[in-house]
Amino acid sequence: MDYATPGLDILATAVLLVDDSCAIRYLNPAAENMFGVSALHIVGRPLSDLFGQNKELFKALDSALQQGASFTEHELHVNTNGHQLQLSCTITPLEPQAGAAALEFHPVGGSMKIAREEQALAQAHASQTLLRQLAHEIRNPLGGIRGAAQLLEAELDAPNLAEYTQVIIKETDRLQGLLDRMLAPARRPNVQTVNIHEVIERVRSLLLAEFPELVVRRDYDLSLPEIKADPEQLIQAMLNIARNAAQAMHGKGDIQLRTRIARQVTLAMKRWNLAMRIEIIDNGPGIPEDLRDTLFFPLISGRDGGTGLGLTLAQSLVQRHEGAIYMESAPGHTCFSILLPIKP
Repeated sequence: MDYATPGLDILATAVLLVDDSCAIRYLNPAAENMFGVSALHIVGRPLSDLFGQNKELFKALDSALQQGASFTEHELHVNTNGHQLQLSCTITPLEPQAGAAALEFHPVGGSMKIAREEQALAQAHASQTLLRQLAHEIRNPLGGIRGAAQLLEAELDAPNLAEYTQVIIKETDRLQGLLDRMLAPARRPNVQTVNIHEVIERVRSLLLAEFPELVVRRDYDLSLPEIKADPEQLIQAMLNIARNAAQAMHGKGDIQLRTRIARQVTLAMKRWNLAMRIEIIDNGPGIPEDLRDTLFFPLISGRDGGTGLGLTLAQSLVQRHEGAIYMESAPGHTCFSILLPIKP
């Protein structure tokens, strides 16, 4: 049977074709993007190599083949290539070869996902506007407090009282640094041609300098093209995410930096033919369930002493490049994916 189906290449729907021995014979670019695999590596291999022994999927496949008609599994939970997906899968037997089938996958609640992305985007903009306004309002009186403390220290004759003015000065400096981080994303990107792997290598070296006991592994797709971006802002965004992961593991875990191509991606409500996916994966304890929905909100932190600004700033910096950040987490595996468009 001929599995060459060029018409499926242009579909935004993920499609796989399997033969009578459940070996994968074709998958289109949308399926490569959804499951994070390359057709060159997966075609010819068993379906279980991609989905494991997924009972729901193979039961649906058996039902479709036995009935000789299309069968749809509306809520299929798939764990593939380190990603947990909730999908709807329609399986259609292929004629004339008995046992062959086409598998068509759709994300569950696609319209709900778009609505959530719109809401998250609006929330991020509102949060950043509020933070910048708050930072500006605090900045002026903070400078006055510091200046008054310095004048008071100069007038005091008792050395033992100077330590109190030093507390005021040091705390105002700490708050000033916090305000500077709040205001940092307001700067427009200094766009230039960027090799994303040079950016990631800079992040890796900074991370290892700060956490020498950390293991940082690389898994790069060196075929990724250069993009137009601000390298310093991308370094800051990735470093904030990676530093959070390292701190959650007390500097002694395993972090993987991975790059892949992504096809037919919607970012900031725009459709792109190509994008790059930068993944920061750690084997730490995972993100608590009660923090996941508000993780990118300002001043939300799951760590004692955390400011709750690292991920907020990372999201803002990536959004300034028309990109997006996604997160998946479970105990022993947390993955932050940064998606950046590749513009023609």
